[in-house]
Amino acid sequence: MIRGLSEPVRLARRVRSGSRMMTTLMTARTILGLVTAATLALGASGAFAADPPADRILAPDKYTSDKARTLGQKHQGTLREISAKIYHCMPWIEVKAEGIGFYKPKHLEGDVRYLSLNVTVDQQPTAEFARLSVQDRVSAMFSRYVPHLLRSMSGGDLLKDPAIEGFTVIVSWLKAEPTGGQSPVMETAAAFLPKALVTDYLRGKAGIAQLADGAHVLVWDGETRLGNVKPKAWADDFVLTYKVAGYTPDPRVTCP
Repeated sequence: MIRGLSEPVRLARRVRSGSRMMTTLMTARTILGLVTAATLALGASGAFAADPPADRILAPDKYTSDKARTLGQKHQGTLREISAKIYHCMPWIEVKAEGIGFYKPKHLEGDVRYLSLNVTVDQQPTAEFARLSVQDRVSAMFSRYVPHLLRSMSGGDLLKDPAIEGFTVIVSWLKAEPTGGQSPVMETAAAFLPKALVTDYLRGKAGIAQLADGAHVLVWDGETRLGNVKPKAWADDFVLTYKVAGYTPDPRVTCP
């Protein structure tokens, strides 16, 4: 049950196991795993079993400033680790193409670079969740995903690099099942968090309520920008406890 809302409401606790996205993800990973296993058995060198797609990380030569290119080159290994951890440990979450990189938040002046993660969650829409206000839906998704994804984004020397000034977590989810041949409409929340706040949260010096209070959150309904929303937040252990039936992560990846 969702805590912190005016009425008890159940956020979908399972992904859409029969959805096109999940079926494609699981099929692709199985195929990749089988192909790579055969390659390894033959003694040939190649990618690890079921590696995440390489295009999930923005290439250094696509940045528009020297500062960003330097960050992209310096932290390529850590960014690949972030991509792999999400890919293997959270198979219901898909990182978008070029969804990991050092992007400039448009609401900030100057060449400010935040480490950004842009994902789509394959979540079953429910009538209860749809009836919530925009703020309450955003609060629920913030609580469920932002803290855990931030932990996945904090490896290596990212927190120590003075050129990285913050973190951005962008989460999209299906608003409602499309009907009558209509295109699916996604809701999106983008949370921009200064590095000092994220560091305090990860070190236990700030709670999740403080994390939400210090976040700048922008929301979209499909392509329509709804503007800034101030989320509430509470503890949600879904990411740590949910298991996809029939799926086993690559044993070389340490999952929470």
